[in-house]
Amino acid sequence: MFTGIIEGVGHVAARESLGGDVRFTFHVGSLPFDHVQLGESIAINGVCLTVIAFDAVSFQADASTETLGLTTLGQLADGAIINLERAMRPTDRLGGHLVSGHVDGLGEVVSIHDDARAQRWRFAAPADLLRYIAKKGSICVDGVSLTVNDVDDAGFEVALIPHTVAHTAFATRRVGSAVNLEIDLIARYVERLVGLPTNGRQLPPEAHA
Repeated sequence: MFTGIIEGVGHVAARESLGGDVRFTFHVGSLPFDHVQLGESIAINGVCLTVIAFDAVSFQADASTETLGLTTLGQLADGAIINLERAMRPTDRLGGHLVSGHVDGLGEVVSIHDDARAQRWRFAAPADLLRYIAKKGSICVDGVSLTVNDVDDAGFEVALIPHTVAHTAFATRRVGSAVNLEIDLIARYVERLVGLPTNGRQLPPEAHA
């Protein structure tokens, strides 16, 4: 699990094709990298990957064809700037919201406008994900926990404070950039639970109130 609070910004140091899969080498950049362990999870632009090798300044991780096809990892070139977050510990503060690192779909940056000292970003999103996105709810964009300012049938808007822009890969994103989206876990499980049958029968309407 992750929090959506980016710990560091790194870059793609190398990518190697291995029978359709890709083995990435990521330079950790500003990510605190003490006591890293083989097999631990690190989120790269919101995608949870497993550390299979590391040294003092970088680590390697494999991405399957499924991951490459459903996230922006398949588009990453050498040198691409990435958001990094190590998996949370039980003692960590939950500064953002609970993030699994399992991307639900791709969005696209539609517009970026100054809003006082902050910036207002609008993203297009697939219709099957927009149903889970609520005004003032949480959304994870490229691994960053954000609050939804507005949402409609085509997309949603968030506000990025100067600190967020300066300390994440958003500083390199432009209109047209693809982004990874992960919806709020609570929304996903509420829908699942509401639709579950009870003793072979669908829950009555009053049970959903």
